[in-house]
Amino acid sequence: MKWCLALCLTTLCISPLLAAEYTIKLTHVVSPDTPKGKGADFLAKRVSELTKGRVEVIVYPNSELYGDGEEIKALKLGNVHIAMPSFSKFTSMVPQMQLFDLPFLFRDENHVHAVLDGEVGQIIKDKVTAKGFVALDYWDAGFKHFSSNKKAILTPSDAVGQKVRTMKSNVLESQIKAIGATPHALPFASVYAALQKGIVDGAENPLSNFYTKKFYEVQSDLTLSAHGYLGYLVIMSESFWRKFPSDLKPLILQAVKEATAYERTLASEDDKATLLKLEAYAKTSNSFHIHTLSAEQKEVWQKIMEAIYPQFYGVIGEDLIKKVQATK
Repeated sequence: MKWCLALCLTTLCISPLLAAEYTIKLTHVVSPDTPKGKGADFLAKRVSELTKGRVEVIVYPNSELYGDGEEIKALKLGNVHIAMPSFSKFTSMVPQMQLFDLPFLFRDENHVHAVLDGEVGQIIKDKVTAKGFVALDYWDAGFKHFSSNKKAILTPSDAVGQKVRTMKSNVLESQIKAIGATPHALPFASVYAALQKGIVDGAENPLSNFYTKKFYEVQSDLTLSAHGYLGYLVIMSESFWRKFPSDLKPLILQAVKEATAYERTLASEDDKATLLKLEAYAKTSNSFHIHTLSAEQKEVWQKIMEAIYPQFYGVIGEDLIKKVQATK
């Protein structure tokens, strides 16, 4: 009886010590199985490890807490503490963020990271931070590809008359109009139903989102266009961060840095693995096809898409666009 009482007393004494002193709520809109979802879980794990349990990160995936487009407002109000919205969600307050939406601006993955981790990336983060947030780091979603359930989009003329879902962005709207299609800005959570019901004919997505959300069920053709880059900016609530203990801040930043490297690696690996899965599905399906563009076709696309750049010199800054193009 005495040993039982002693055990209970010991447990009561230890339990408060095991409880986290601080809780960080993290929200995102994608599946936990995506690189972004896994990156968020990894960040939570590393925060707990580095702070020795003093800080707990609770992850809310799949728009469980806030939907697409709601995260930034929630951060501003302090109702959630970390989010990683896509770049297009920032364009209304930081117009220069439209830089990342410009089609065919980035040559490849290495070029993207050189830009994000260099001078241009820091310029953008400073502008976001000046708006009352803490801009932490950039995560990958990957290069976007066109899909359709109306007609395979192999050349710009194939898109004429089609209704294409985009994120809310002036650049993305312009790129769709440039190929004769009609842009429809819709929240990510609504895309599957919109494709299924024919509200839109097609969309642009990185392979990870295309696969995990099963868009191949409601799209007949996927073109590996790699015409645009989709990324996320990890941001923190400024009011929350300001009050956060100074001794713990370096540990949070270290966790974010590690999570960034982890997420980017996952995104790259996932892109390759996902393409194999989609190719396997296409072989067994009579209703889904994957198309690869030839070098000549890509040149046609690039020429038409780059024609919209001057429209945004005044908003984004011609100098910023030139810095990206000059980055090695």
